[in-house]
Amino acid sequence: MTAPDALASPTAAAPGSRVRRFTRAERVAHWVNAVLFAVTIATGLMFRFGLGQSLVPDRGIARGVHVYAGFGILVSFGVAMYGRYGAALRQDVRRLGRWSADDTRWLRALGGDRRARLGKFNPGQKLNATFVAAAAVVLAGSGAIMFWNQPFSTNLRVGANFVHGWFALGVGLSVFGHILMALRDREALRGITGGTVSADWARHHRPAWRAEPADD
Repeated sequence: MTAPDALASPTAAAPGSRVRRFTRAERVAHWVNAVLFAVTIATGLMFRFGLGQSLVPDRGIARGVHVYAGFGILVSFGVAMYGRYGAALRQDVRRLGRWSADDTRWLRALGGDRRARLGKFNPGQKLNATFVAAAAVVLAGSGAIMFWNQPFSTNLRVGANFVHGWFALGVGLSVFGHILMALRDREALRGITGGTVSADWARHHRPAWRAEPADD
């Protein structure tokens, strides 16, 4: 059995041991949002393009599920950030917002600079998280105009529909890319499924994060 202190601190972990990457609360938040994103993408394809519409013949039901699942993403993230259980997620949000010289080196080399000392998240993950977070707000706003459309002018509704469609496409491509990258790195995938990664992976792929003190 892995020692508890090895799981708590990347710095203290010996080679061959495992270190904690994500808490249970973070993993629950991730998978709840993953399900909600999947629902919004699937229902969006149903009532916009008719894909899989035989599963939910009523377009109104598909549209309603789409809207409430979309707003559920914002609500679930807000709940996950709250209180002491959200402390690790709040810290990760701050990590995602920080940019280092090593991040710039890594990005300029398109991930090919092995000398870059990366933190817990690589620059691609940081850019992806920033885009998805901003897009979620834009999609919520434009979606609200489209769904509760009575108070809004025709031009505003048409504009909201245009913006919503393109941002939805961007998020869909982003989610697809995120899944592909996760499948390419099985050890990183274990971090979000089981919560831990090997100390060797942390040392080679995230040396700046491994050097951080315990975040308990």
